[in-house]
Amino acid sequence: MKLERVVQTLESIAPLNLAEEWDNVGLLINPLRNRSVKKILLTIDLTEAVADEAVADKVDLIISYHPILFQPVTRLSANSAYDRAIMKLIQKNVAVYSPHTALDAVIGGVNDWLADGVGEGDVTVLNPSENSDAGQGRLVELKRPVKLKTLAQRIKSHLGLKDLRLAKRSTDDPIRTIALCAGAGTDAFRGIQADCFLTGEMSHHNILAATTNGTHVILCEHTNTERGYLPIFRKILRKALGNGVDIVVSAVDADPISVG
Repeated sequence: MKLERVVQTLESIAPLNLAEEWDNVGLLINPLRNRSVKKILLTIDLTEAVADEAVADKVDLIISYHPILFQPVTRLSANSAYDRAIMKLIQKNVAVYSPHTALDAVIGGVNDWLADGVGEGDVTVLNPSENSDAGQGRLVELKRPVKLKTLAQRIKSHLGLKDLRLAKRSTDDPIRTIALCAGAGTDAFRGIQADCFLTGEMSHHNILAATTNGTHVILCEHTNTERGYLPIFRKILRKALGNGVDIVVSAVDADPISVG
């Protein structure tokens, strides 16, 4: 399948106009030589290890949730692992595409998958995009309120984690409303009132402000709120692209933080 057709399919699944203004999404490395896409590798972060994996497995296209090209690049050096990843992919004619916050915002995307893990309830968009039902973040109003311990256990089960970080408000009343955002949720939570915030990471002062104002905070580490969506994304892509394209999830991509 031609790269252009794959890109069109990706843009139909997660329209790029849904991405945040600051984000860098879309086709980030468009190879010099035209090529058919027979194999796609899905990853959250495009590290040098993932780039080596793609080259070894003869991948034609990497779909990296986080954009490898984000800040302006003024030079590339073989002394930098980040730069080497980019140079290896260009040398080997491997294309790179990033959907990032467009995939967060779209209905059925990363944030809706994250919302599936908190329990049955009504789900609405925290920050709707203009002229769209989609947008950043989700607010879940549970049909049956639960204690923080129960909610934390649900999330650990959904994300496949043994541990979470919890910041507790002063009271242990049942939780009915949960505001959530994959990755780093501080901006999405501004002005939002909820019993609990669920995200990957927040700063000390933002956590303190939330708990002081009566909101529990559950932190899972940044990419742990995103990586579990990749198998679902793979199914969506297989249905959209058909059997002619092999789609695999990276075996080496992992959150850089572990519990010691």
